[in-house]
Amino acid sequence: MTLRVLITNDDGIAAPGIQALAWAAAQRGLDVVVAAPLEEASGTSAAMSAMERDGRVVVNDHPLPDLAGVPAYGVGGSPGFITLIALHGAFGPPPSVVLSGINRGANAGRAVLHSGTVGAAFTAATNGCRAMAVSLDVLSAGEATAASGGAAVDAAARVRDAERHWSTAARVALDLLPRLTSAPIESVLNVNAPDLPHGRLRGVRRGTLASFGQVQMTVAESGHGFVRTSLEEPGQAAQPGTDVALLAAGYASVTAIRAVTEATDVDLTGLDDQP
Repeated sequence: MTLRVLITNDDGIAAPGIQALAWAAAQRGLDVVVAAPLEEASGTSAAMSAMERDGRVVVNDHPLPDLAGVPAYGVGGSPGFITLIALHGAFGPPPSVVLSGINRGANAGRAVLHSGTVGAAFTAATNGCRAMAVSLDVLSAGEATAASGGAAVDAAARVRDAERHWSTAARVALDLLPRLTSAPIESVLNVNAPDLPHGRLRGVRRGTLASFGQVQMTVAESGHGFVRTSLEEPGQAAQPGTDVALLAAGYASVTAIRAVTEATDVDLTGLDDQP
């Protein structure tokens, strides 16, 4: 039986990363359906937001280049919402696997909590569907990562998306698919690949979550009636073996994560005995 796969993202239906991932999945013979936000929805985590018209969520056909026969939809909703309605049959038979990405930029460290890419995968896993989040690092390998402050971001922005190595991330993700399908359903594989040709990839390694992402938000200025924020590089080096460190060294990183689990190490004894 052919594996049914939903491919979504948070960069929007027109983003090059989702096209690369859908193309690679179709080439592997998977039964692919694509559904993603009409517009960019980065940073939405697992939000359940949607745009309605006359009480109906907006869904537009959006055929993807070089993917004739693969149904693709632009949806007026967040990635988590799109994933949830896909699991309820909104785009045909419910998927057995959700692949979310390829995100433009790494989703690494504990900052994955805020990612719409990872949020879609968490939504799938929470609802009984195996899921993987896939991202391409646009700051580390092959670019000006030694630069300080916004210089690295500026250098990355000068590289056109068409020149990025989306196929590297797609190949790494699909090679990991057997690991995903044999893992517990509630688990999510979070995959990050450096922006390198596959032949220059140093390998794929299990990475632990860094305590921070590649950039962190800070309050740059606050005053009466306003707050201005900015993104800064962390002031400390990534610990060896973390996803951030592996990416900087030219490895693809994969981390098994779970969205909502109970904390069993908190002392709540005796509460059941209270009147």
